[in-house]
Amino acid sequence: MKIRERGISIGRLQPGPKNCITDVEGVKVGHVTLDYPIEDQRGEYACTGVTAILPHGGNLFKEKVTAASYVINGFGKTTGLVQIDELGMIESPIMLTNTFAVPAVAHGTLQYMLADNPEIGETTGTINIVVGECNDSLLNSIRLLPVKPEHAIEAIEKASDSIVQEGAVGAGKGMVCFGYKGGVGSSSRQIQDEKSEERYIIGSLVVTNFGKKEEFQTVRYQAVKAEDEMALQKPADGSIMMVLATNAPLSDRQLKRLAKRCGIGLGRTGSHYSHGSGDIVIAFSTANKTNHFSSHVTENHRQLRDDHPILNQLFMGAAEATEEAILNSLSQAETTTGRKGHIAYQYPFE
Repeated sequence: MKIRERGISIGRLQPGPKNCITDVEGVKVGHVTLDYPIEDQRGEYACTGVTAILPHGGNLFKEKVTAASYVINGFGKTTGLVQIDELGMIESPIMLTNTFAVPAVAHGTLQYMLADNPEIGETTGTINIVVGECNDSLLNSIRLLPVKPEHAIEAIEKASDSIVQEGAVGAGKGMVCFGYKGGVGSSSRQIQDEKSEERYIIGSLVVTNFGKKEEFQTVRYQAVKAEDEMALQKPADGSIMMVLATNAPLSDRQLKRLAKRCGIGLGRTGSHYSHGSGDIVIAFSTANKTNHFSSHVTENHRQLRDDHPILNQLFMGAAEATEEAILNSLSQAETTTGRKGHIAYQYPFE
């Protein structure tokens, strides 16, 4: 169940109807989950997966969305962030997986995009594939590379705008958070300006794989202090991938400012961005799309004013939705057994 069903509400803003990233119109999410023992490899287990986030349901290469990234702590192995920061746009699905699967997922995503766009590399330029990762090697036999390119394609093809599956699914299947089972979490916030009646939505999707048991802010969330024997005592420093979506008309510069506020939500849960943690945010807006094929010299985009109070609400929404998404990843995850019999238990909320 979601954290709100446990009686824990985060922040002051109201969530969207689905309380997940797909509350932003057009955004789609798809998962592929691998969960099986690996043949002829004693004790080895595929406990991993792929999650695809599509900024809209059209052709992402031909209709690019405004985007930005923000690296809180850079112990990560992503692809595509350099071009996002240079050009301020995303032109592919945002793919999430485990650390060693980044090349395979990039390969599969590239295959999908090339099949959908025969012009790429032929009559027009190349494409920037975006992949983020966390290390699931406690539960997943990461060295055996169970994720293949076809799993990325399948995740894209499965993507829908329905309520997002959370917990031990997709890229979150093998992840551990605060010594307990982590994974995929999502949440959203509604933003409204009373004077102008402008209404926006901001959604967050995270893959959580960070923190020690004693760092979790149990008092803040009225959560139980878990028994020592249930929590993993020496989890890796871990990582978190955070994806923000909004329909608010923001520039790439404003999106980077928005992405920085995810760190507030992350910090509230107890993270201090440890040395070996990859804490990375990718943010995009669906409000303005840039046509890849255009002969115009200029183009017009709407953009919120920096000094309008509604921008502060968006900042608040980014922090609140990220914090609640992290809690949803813990609340929705189920106890999982992986490689060599390792077990990550569900957090025992009251």
